[in-house]
Amino acid sequence: MALPEQMPGSPTAGKGVSGCRLYLVAPDPLPDDFGPSLHAALAAADIAALRLTTSDRAVVARVMPITREHGVALILNGPPTLAASTGCDGAHIGDPDDAAAARRALGDLQLGVFCANSRDAAMRAGEAGADYVSFGPLMPDAGGATDLISWWADIMEVPAVAECATLGLECAALVRAGADFLAVGDAVWDDPRGPEAAVRALQAAIESV
Repeated sequence: MALPEQMPGSPTAGKGVSGCRLYLVAPDPLPDDFGPSLHAALAAADIAALRLTTSDRAVVARVMPITREHGVALILNGPPTLAASTGCDGAHIGDPDDAAAARRALGDLQLGVFCANSRDAAMRAGEAGADYVSFGPLMPDAGGATDLISWWADIMEVPAVAECATLGLECAALVRAGADFLAVGDAVWDDPRGPEAAVRALQAAIESV
C-alpha cells in the first residue's frame, strides 16, 4: 500500500539516522482546554501522527483542524467505520482478530493494530493487512522490550510502534532496537515542563541514536 508522506510508515528524509518518528497519543477523555497543548506539542518537533480515542464525531471535528494545520496524521482509536466517515487518516484497533474486518472498512486508510507483547498477535495482524503493529507499553528494563522490537524489525517490513510508558533513556534504547515510531501519551501531556518541552526531549532522544 502506498502511504501518504505524513502517515506512519512513510520514509521521510532528515529525521535522524534511525528514521524513527514520534506518534503522540491524546488524553482520554480529551480535556476541554486541550487545543493549546496540542498546538504546542505538534509544533515542537517532527510528529508523524496523533492517536485520538473517541466515538464522538464532535471530538474528531475539534481535533482534526489542528492536526491538518501541522501536517500530522489523525489516527482514530475507535470504530474503523467512524474513522473512514469523518475523514481521519486511519484507525487503531486493539484486537488482531478484528484486523481483517477493519482492513475492509478502511480501504486505503491506515490500519494500526495493538499487539501488546505478543509475537503471534503481531504476525497475525501483519498477515491481515496492518500498516503498523504496536507493542507495549514498553520499557527496556522491564523484560525483553528491546528484544521484541529487534525481532520484529529483523523479520518484517511492517513498521513497529513502541508504546512508551515514560520519557527518558529507554526511548533511545527502543529506537536503537529498531522501533519505527515512539508512541507517547500521558508522559507528554502531564510533564511539568509542558508538552512542548516533553516532545523536544523525545526528539532529542531519537536524534541521539
